[in-house]
Amino acid sequence: MKEKRILVTGAAGFIGAETVKELIEQGHSVVGIDNLNDYYDVKVKELRLKLLEGSDRFEFIHGDIESKELLKVLFEKYEFESVINLAARAGVRYSMENPDVYLSTNINGTLNLLNLMKDYDCKKIVLASTSSLYAGQEMPFVEGLAVNNPISPYAASKKAAEVLAYTYHHLYGIDVSIVRFFTVFGPIGRPDMALFRFIKWIDEGSPIELFGDGSQARDFTYVTDVARGTIKALKNVGYEIINIGGGKNPISIKYMIEKIEEMLGKKAVINNKPFHKADMMETWANIEKAEDLLDWKPEISFEDGLKMCVDWYKENQAFCREVKL
Repeated sequence: MKEKRILVTGAAGFIGAETVKELIEQGHSVVGIDNLNDYYDVKVKELRLKLLEGSDRFEFIHGDIESKELLKVLFEKYEFESVINLAARAGVRYSMENPDVYLSTNINGTLNLLNLMKDYDCKKIVLASTSSLYAGQEMPFVEGLAVNNPISPYAASKKAAEVLAYTYHHLYGIDVSIVRFFTVFGPIGRPDMALFRFIKWIDEGSPIELFGDGSQARDFTYVTDVARGTIKALKNVGYEIINIGGGKNPISIKYMIEKIEEMLGKKAVINNKPFHKADMMETWANIEKAEDLLDWKPEISFEDGLKMCVDWYKENQAFCREVKL
């Protein structure tokens, strides 16, 4: 008999590692795969994996979902109950510089997973998507909005993955939960994102690179809440798109900087840069569907979550100094 497990792709990523941790704590057995690419400092990914070591419910595979041959070996070895696809090339601005890798991972990688699920009769996938698809729409964003005008290759690749998943649901009966994440934050976060950088730069007295005037705002969602929502989305739903966001009024980047200054007891040195045309001014999730369908809502406020980020930074200051931005 094959061992039943959940496959989590992008297992060394920010959301991926937290999701694996939550799954293990809930008693699930997990196979995690990650290619450990160097889009941001690999030391951060290695630290997340180190924190998952020691559990007999977790097996890590260093590999890429773009390799159908490797995935086939895993599907041969295990009877996967479900797939949580968190592997993705992320970052709006970088997708304009390297669109090929975004399409290869976010579209072809997703297609590989769907084909193998079809071949090996795995009937459930949770697919990570993004609030970036809502550019230009009226807030708070609801899932039924037409999102046919992506303003970055990153957003376009995520839209394509959503559409592919619908096709495989329609043709082969695969149950699909699309989870559209809003701005995820928390300890051991991505060093390419503003929060990690701003804490580090303010503490070190280095100038902050601020695109725009700081009035742009985001629907920040704490990483543990995001992991809980992702796992709840393993529920059979047919095909549904579900916002996983904070659901409250967006937090401005200016306010975030002020709170970091307050928590560190230091003032930011700000280097203003032009607002990037691939960025969104604001994001704000309507999360009524997640509350009704998944019985999920966020539990950690922005202020409490930010304090946990700053506290983690202080406790791991030596490590953070070595992280390349």
